[in-house]
Amino acid sequence: MTLSNLNDVTVVIDIQRPTPKTGLGRPLIIGSSGAATGKDYKIYYELSAVLADFANTTEVYKAAYALFNQGDNSPESIAIMLYPTGATLVDWLPTIFAKDWYYLVSTDRTAANIIAIADAVALDNTRQFFAASSSKTDLANYLAKKWKRTTVFYHTNIANYPDAALVGQAGSFEAGSATWKFQPLNGIVALDMTRTELEAIHALGAITYVTKAGDDVTSEGKTVSGEYIDIVQSQDWLIMNIELAVQKLFNRASAAGSKIPYDNRGIAQIEGEVRVVLKRADENEMIAHDDDGLPLYSTTFKTRSQVDPADREAREYKGGSFEFELAGAIHKTKITGLIRL
Repeated sequence: MTLSNLNDVTVVIDIQRPTPKTGLGRPLIIGSSGAATGKDYKIYYELSAVLADFANTTEVYKAAYALFNQGDNSPESIAIMLYPTGATLVDWLPTIFAKDWYYLVSTDRTAANIIAIADAVALDNTRQFFAASSSKTDLANYLAKKWKRTTVFYHTNIANYPDAALVGQAGSFEAGSATWKFQPLNGIVALDMTRTELEAIHALGAITYVTKAGDDVTSEGKTVSGEYIDIVQSQDWLIMNIELAVQKLFNRASAAGSKIPYDNRGIAQIEGEVRVVLKRADENEMIAHDDDGLPLYSTTFKTRSQVDPADREAREYKGGSFEFELAGAIHKTKITGLIRL
């Protein structure tokens, strides 16, 4: 059928493709290159690109596969960076923190290397490390370190990188919007264990993969220290976004030939940027709501007259603060029923 070009109706169809998820940051795979030269930091947007650089039998490819194999939740991109065989891991590790990433996965599975990496991540205090182990003895040694920024995934088979699969599944969610417990992982087989065995793994500061109500899911969402992964995420997200927002405020003012005055007008501008970030945090379901459905957060910023004169002279404002109640997540429930006869 041919339509006349005098038609008054025009139909335009476009295909809307899923927006890639980025979450708090990019996963980085590190390990030994197995050669005298290392591999510089490189970003990959699909598994086929990884395969072009690494054979599918390599540990790097296996870790990348686990990351990219999590369906719609898979990360938009990953990065890979490897150190040369002649380098000392401890000496090389500081170089990775100048790169763009948030979640760390390592192909080095020895206890000594995991400890070295986790210690470096703890010292940096801005990223998270995910490791895997099949040794309960090693878990006990890790527990003694009480790492807040390292999560250890216990599994009898770590060849499929359950730690990378978890990052691939949950790492792209908005910070604070999801719990890392109850996460399904493609390519990982659930362990058959009793409640006693499961609690023993949790007592060692690790998480694992089990079947609940017929679904294969992660057993917990905690770091070695017992802190929830999403709480660490929320903390990092707030620090990063408030620092960025206020710095951008300063930059915009200077670029426009102006400044942020050290009076109540300028202080209000800084407070306004903080409140915008807190509003975004609430939209990410990071902040709890009261009985009236209102978000539980507040800001307190001292006026110019309340600030120490020495700080005014140094052009430093230290009088701002905020607080909020974390929404968290419900991980367990007990429901009481009554049957009347």
